[in-house]
Amino acid sequence: MTAATLTDTHCHIDAYDDPLAVLDEARAAGIHVVAVTEDPGKHRLLRARLGRRAGVDVALGLHPLRAGAASPHELTRFLRLLPQSMWIGEIGLDFSRAGVQTRHQQLRVFEAILAIPELRTRPVTVHSRGAERETITRLAQAGVRAILHWYTGPLTVIDDALTAGLFFSINPAMIRTKKAAALLQYIPRDRVLLETDGPYARHGGRPARPVDLVSTLENLASLWDTSAAETRTTVSDNLHRLPGVPAA
Repeated sequence: MTAATLTDTHCHIDAYDDPLAVLDEARAAGIHVVAVTEDPGKHRLLRARLGRRAGVDVALGLHPLRAGAASPHELTRFLRLLPQSMWIGEIGLDFSRAGVQTRHQQLRVFEAILAIPELRTRPVTVHSRGAERETITRLAQAGVRAILHWYTGPLTVIDDALTAGLFFSINPAMIRTKKAAALLQYIPRDRVLLETDGPYARHGGRPARPVDLVSTLENLASLWDTSAAETRTTVSDNLHRLPGVPAA
């Protein structure tokens, strides 16, 4: 990655109908992709499918909605695969209606993962829906400087997140909302990164793709009242301040 490379820090490549075409399109546009996974089995399959393909890192994940039903064996598989993974994600907590019934199991798994020393030396992308305060508190306690993916929580805990050294990733579905505008007024520019959360997030009436970071960057530049080139440099520099990401 060059100093001004755009990076999609949270994309579910394996959920697209044609993942390889999406990656080819991204690479042609100069966009690097972090392909998050939802469990160790999906991580293994995606790594096997992509091989040593340029322009993508496959992240090792255990999504909180899967962690809620995970067996001890699943966590053991996660730990065994971790040394092979430059990126970790998607991990975290989800206390929304979809996940609140497995709250205690999610907390057990999340705390076990955060206790792993390697998480302090890897870039990590984290889910926090409905559990923003709990997620930020545990990341701070563990000393893990992660990315809060698609943050939708209250502004009242953002100071705690900033004190803990956390970053926030912005996607095409967020950037045009009033809530995102308020969030971006509050977050320092040196803590902002980009994501798509594709194909689950939408852009222009279709599933978001990594190439949509170009328009997200333009919208971000407008909100910041800076040029697209300056904004691109800022978010690229931010990425290289994450633990485990090589200096540009």
